[in-house]
Parts: sequence; structure tokens; C-alpha cells
Amino acid sequence: MASHVKPDIILYDLACTKRVSFSPIAWRIRLMLNYKNIPYKTIFLEFPDIEPTLKELGLVPGESASGSKYTVPTIQHVPTNTYIMDSLPIAQFLESTYPDPPVPLTSELGREIETKARSVLGKAIYSSVMPREVHILSPRSQEYFRRTREASLGHRLEDLLDGDKEDQVWDGVSDVLGAVGDLIRTHKADGPFVLGARPSYTDFFIAGSLQSTRVVDEGVFQRIIKYPGYGEVYEACLPYIEKKD
Repeated sequence: MASHVKPDIILYDLACTKRVSFSPIAWRIRLMLNYKNIPYKTIFLEFPDIEPTLKELGLVPGESASGSKYTVPTIQHVPTNTYIMDSLPIAQFLESTYPDPPVPLTSELGREIETKARSVLGKAIYSSVMPREVHILSPRSQEYFRRTREASLGHRLEDLLDGDKEDQVWDGVSDVLGAVGDLIRTHKADGPFVLGARPSYTDFFIAGSLQSTRVVDEGVFQRIIKYPGYGEVYEACLPYIEKKD
């Protein structure tokens, strides 16, 4: 997308030292913006700057799954000066404001995939990615990330990788990962996406999680795509992953 095009959307995303997007939740929105070809620009925020920045913009705090009151992604819709926080309200706004091409936000199959993936894949990614994620953060964000995550864990981030702990986690979720992969391929005869020929929000949920993992650690990414289904969706979404900064 040409940089001289005036953006419709300002996307507030999470900063890392690789200078590309790596938040799995922000990636869902970025994929949607890229697929719909909506002109946007990114403002990357360090972890400790998220709350003060969004407060200054006048956003009302919410409650995320992590317990944070201020989160990214957040967007500003420039034409109406509207600010929206959290991925689902943002996705709903984008779909209603920019309906072409359409992105189905939910389906019975999509809900089943997302629910099972969160409980299973989320656990595996949590144990493998979090202790590595700290290494792609700036010193300020590293301090914030380590302090908040270790307070929640009750131990050092690195303890998640001690001995064979990591392999045990992946071995424990292997069967369900395969089962979710089978669900992803339900409509493989019709196309590479969850619902067939065109992507849905569930595809962006999958591809965003995989791209986030890949930015943090290629080895963890490879662990996931060895299961059928995941890699096919990721490959199909690659055209919408090109713009990542």
C-alpha cells in the first residue's frame, strides 16, 4: 500500500525490536485491514506506554482476558475520529464500515475451531512463546513484561523451558492439535480457508497466531504447521501478511 495514501485507520500495535507486528491479536485486525485493502498506518507502542497513550486519547478502559484495562489493538477511524479498543469490536466496526470484500466474523465451525484452539494451542504457545518473547522486546518493555508475567506465573519465565517441560506440553496437546487441524480442513475441497474459497475471521485468528509465533521463534512455528490444516491456512493468508509494519 502506497505510503502517500492518506490513512483511514491508525492502528495502535505492540512494539518489538524486530520493528514488525508480532501481537497475535493485533494480527487479526491487520490481516483484515490488508484483505480489505483499507489504507492504514501503524503506531507501535511499548508495553509500559499502552495505558498512558490510550488514556490520553480518551479511551474508556475495558477488561481484557489478561486483566489489562487498556489494550492493543486499538484503532482510530480517521474520517470520523472514532477510537475503538479490542479486536472483536474493531472487527465488527471494520466489517460494517468496509463491507467489501466481506469477512464472515463468525460461524458454527469457526467458533468450534477458535474455542478448541484457544484451550489447546493457546496452552502450548503460552509455554513456548512467552519465555522467548521477552527477548524481542526493548529493555523498558522487557522489564514490564517480565515483572507482570512472572508475578502471575509465580516463577521465572525461563522455568517454562526447563528440562523437558516444553516437550511434555506439546506431547500432551498433540492429539487435540491434530483434531483441530482436521476441523480446519472441513471444506478443503472448496478452497484453502476454513469456510472454503474465501477467508473468514477464523482464518485470520489462525494465521495471526502463526505469524506472531513465527516472529518470536521459527522453531515453535514449525512445531505447529507440521499438523495438517494450519499451514494451508497460513499459506493462503500470506498475501495479507506482507504489510506488517
